Amino acid sequence: MTAADDGGLRIGFVPGVTLTKWRRIWGERFREPLEVTEVTEAEQRRAVVAGDVDLCFVRLPIDKNGLHVIPLYEEQPVLWLSKDHLLAALDEVTAEDLAEDGTRVIHDAEPESVDLAAYSAAVLRVPMSIARSGSRKDMVYLPVVDADPTTVGLAWRVDNEHPRIEDFIGVVRGRTVNSTRTAQAKGEKPPKEQPRAAKPPQAKGRRSPRRR
Repeated sequence: MTAADDGGLRIGFVPGVTLTKWRRIWGERFREPLEVTEVTEAEQRRAVVAGDVDLCFVRLPIDKNGLHVIPLYEEQPVLWLSKDHLLAALDEVTAEDLAEDGTRVIHDAEPESVDLAAYSAAVLRVPMSIARSGSRKDMVYLPVVDADPTTVGLAWRVDNEHPRIEDFIGVVRGRTVNSTRTAQAKGEKPPKEQPRAAKPPQAKGRRSPRRR
């Protein structure tokens, strides 16, 4: 049964995105169910274009051809690495730190990549939300203070006419029940907005690596 058959919405999301709040608000306002599915960043666009999901929380940039895409918020990039790695003695890192260290930097959090990082064979540069959600006792993450943030957005097909898409966008953007109903009655589309900048982590001061 498709979402159109039962009136529900199929929502995709990339790793690190937390839907708890939005699912709770949706459940308080609407009877139609949400079917939630995690997708990889490599598959995020295909999942929307192929119709596997009605909307998807994606990491930008993404090819917008045939899609509506709205930016939602920015994420702090971090270095996720073994507690035994020399850089783990710091409170934060820079691109210069990584260049001087020379350890292989991987830009994903696939299971095999995480295992490499846990054994100090590599370090992972990922959004903070991924490191938090995949928390391991043998690993730590440090803010990369001079790296550009990543942006999470919401994408859906331009030809998807599911009647609840605008309602879900309203929930994600924080519209109240009254404002959502007003927009529906007038046939308005949500206004464009810029992504919210993530709050920078509090600086604890840099420390020199421990001597071994």
